[in-house]
Amino acid sequence: MEDGFCICIVGLGLMGGSLALALRASDDDRSAAGLWPRESAASAWRSARIVAVTRNQQALAAARTANAIDDGSGDLAEGVSAADVIVLATPVRTIVRMLAEVGQHARPGALVLDLGSTKSAVCAAMAGLPDGLQPVGGHPMCGKETAGFAAAEAGLFRNRPFVLCPLPRTQPCALQRAESLARAVGGRPIVLDPATHDRAVAGISHLPYALAVALVRTVEAAADPVAWSLASSGFRDTSRLAASDADMMLDILFTNREAVVGWLDACTGQLAMVRDALAAGDDTTLRACLAGAQTRRAGLTV
Repeated sequence: MEDGFCICIVGLGLMGGSLALALRASDDDRSAAGLWPRESAASAWRSARIVAVTRNQQALAAARTANAIDDGSGDLAEGVSAADVIVLATPVRTIVRMLAEVGQHARPGALVLDLGSTKSAVCAAMAGLPDGLQPVGGHPMCGKETAGFAAAEAGLFRNRPFVLCPLPRTQPCALQRAESLARAVGGRPIVLDPATHDRAVAGISHLPYALAVALVRTVEAAADPVAWSLASSGFRDTSRLAASDADMMLDILFTNREAVVGWLDACTGQLAMVRDALAAGDDTTLRACLAGAQTRRAGLTV
């Protein structure tokens, strides 16, 4: 990158914090995180000045201590005004709300990228940015049920799909810059349109969260203390996503409501099939359901 190149990361939670750590990591740190120590894209981005915008003073202090950022501010206008790349790493509906202010203060030619988990609402809001800005919707397909800078890690994006959704107005050079950033933190950039992205992640990300919530609530409603005392690895692993930040997930579900409801309807049908076969003692049908799922899951590599 050219001298004085500046990246502004808005939000220092799991995603924003991990991005900063990955960009700033030394060769030794990158190797420890399972990243490519001398990957050319990473080397180019590492010299950039990283500015964070957050009102969380504890996160700012932790990021400075970790040498993940060069400067920080609680003022969005101040943070984005000098940035060549602006990365919005807040909950989805916050991203949608703040884009108008970003547009007012960002410098012409800046790349505006987000890390939100749904893309249609974000990209629709990005379309209203001033013509001089270059919008690209983004979604790294990674995460944890824990949140905040304390949960951030340089290797979070390693070998994970990093979806990019350019708008029709996005210039090729801006998309190339976004792809370079994704590679620099270890991701595998994949270009999709927002609707295709949202339909797919509703099934493989948002539906599992909803099912984990339903599982926990079902056992909780039974008010059986013995069940909780016996809960171990199977219940823990299956219900893990229910521990995710509720405010963040509420944003995700509401901004992808139609697709999530469709997947929930489809899943209800599958549960009914399993339930009916079990209730009827239908060994053949139930065995086919179980075996088919086993085969499909065994072939999944993540």
